[in-house]
Amino acid sequence: MESSTFLSKIKSAFRVSAHTLETFDFIFTCVGRYLAIKTWVSLATGISVMVWLMIIGVSYPVLWGLVAFLLHYIPNIGSLIAAIPAILFAMVDVNVGTAVLAAGGYALVNLVFGNILEPIFMGRGLSLSTLVVFLSLIFWGWVLGPVGMLLSAPLTMIFKIAFESFPSTRWVAILLDSEVALPLDMPPAGTKSPAGTSRT
Repeated sequence: MESSTFLSKIKSAFRVSAHTLETFDFIFTCVGRYLAIKTWVSLATGISVMVWLMIIGVSYPVLWGLVAFLLHYIPNIGSLIAAIPAILFAMVDVNVGTAVLAAGGYALVNLVFGNILEPIFMGRGLSLSTLVVFLSLIFWGWVLGPVGMLLSAPLTMIFKIAFESFPSTRWVAILLDSEVALPLDMPPAGTKSPAGTSRT
């Protein structure tokens, strides 16, 4: 609702074409869907990690769950980064067996939420290659510091969706994507977009 009002204000203020407004509406919709799905999956990941570590007796499960929640925003490597300190701490805090259980729990949670459920909900066209993730981590960390490192993937995804929405820059989106196939064209009204949303 807010985005529609904002776009109407832009149209009135700058007299932009309807096609341009549709393009920006498409971008806002895709970005909003990406952030919403990523947040819910990250939250489920953090809660699952917290509960599992609590069950096996690792201290500070809430802290490790929070770390897992935050770092899940970084695709491909975020869950690994979140797991390493918790597993090492479990080894020191309890014993090696508990550390192995913690590692198994992290692996299972990442498999279910990161590799199965998240791709299903995200759909095609909302993924980044591993190399791009590393490079964006470095770039946004340099520009914005630690906050930029945490938000590197969402920020890069925003640019990817924007690039994909314009024919002249779609090649950039193809290079950023983790898939070999070409990203889908912007759909006509009433059809599914790459993010699984509907344009009307």
